[in-house]
Amino acid sequence: MPFGFKLSHRLSRLWTVALLLPFAAIITCVGDQHPITAPSQPSSRATIPITSTAGNSNAVVELLREDFGDTGLGSRGWYDYAATPTLTDTTHIAGSTHALEIHFAVGATTPPWGLTRRLFTASPTVYVSYWVRYSANWVGSRQLYHPHEFQIMSDMDGDYDALANSWMEAYIEENYQNGGIPRLSIQDSKAINTSYGAPPINLISVTENRSIGGCNGVAEPNVVVSCFSFPPWYNDKEISAPQVWFQPTPGPGYKGNWNHVEAYFQINSIVGGIAQADGVAQYWFNGTLVIDRHDIFFRTGARPTIKFQKFIMAPYIGDGSPVDQTMWIDNLIVATAKP
Repeated sequence: MPFGFKLSHRLSRLWTVALLLPFAAIITCVGDQHPITAPSQPSSRATIPITSTAGNSNAVVELLREDFGDTGLGSRGWYDYAATPTLTDTTHIAGSTHALEIHFAVGATTPPWGLTRRLFTASPTVYVSYWVRYSANWVGSRQLYHPHEFQIMSDMDGDYDALANSWMEAYIEENYQNGGIPRLSIQDSKAINTSYGAPPINLISVTENRSIGGCNGVAEPNVVVSCFSFPPWYNDKEISAPQVWFQPTPGPGYKGNWNHVEAYFQINSIVGGIAQADGVAQYWFNGTLVIDRHDIFFRTGARPTIKFQKFIMAPYIGDGSPVDQTMWIDNLIVATAKP
């Protein structure tokens, strides 16, 4: 996206291919996309220092850490926000002084500050840890899709590229259905191949020059896949926990308490130019592993060197927030592996 251009997308509801078994499809409705505002010049962003816990190749490398202690986010490498992200001292985890506040007014698609991004050293693996709290009246989008919360883009995507239109992009979020259901998603809309015909078209056994998100076929069982003309084309695949973990009422796991979320992505391998079904997608809720997949495709042989490189806090409710609601984030860490 050229600097100085404001892009605000909102997809009309079109259709989703829901896969419960490989290549078995059901058509339903869906909506997705996220607004992007690119400043005329890049915001100040620092090179992220790397520290490791040991001097060997298996050491955990910390890629970024943000405790939201003060408003100097730009000096710490964050960029592309419409206004300075809101910090609050009225709620935070023990030992902290502030937390990031994400407030949705009724009908708002984003908080007042929009989104913010930060670069890190490119890695084929990425671990994310943060603490999150939701307001007592939190209901999310009241749809089977959204809110988006965190996204991780690749080193093939530009620093200001539009979200939901990437070579590789991973999502960490929860979908609220009388309680929050953890969800991980992968999207690679730029990789969709239309030269063999209009999607959805299964190219898995035809070519490695294809997407893995749905429009060119999906090999994994038990995922929900979107494929529709944006235009051009959009696809993604979702992996959800089988039950609610953010509870709607006070008690263990209550949404109004501070809960610890961890997620891990490991890009699948390429052997002899062919993508292998060995990518990893995991999600922990307060230390309990609730999503654990080791058969995920993030890339094909057409992009053998692609890695994760950009972390984005991009809260988004496409249809507008149904109520005035708030979430808070504290003690964010991104690393190459789970400590």
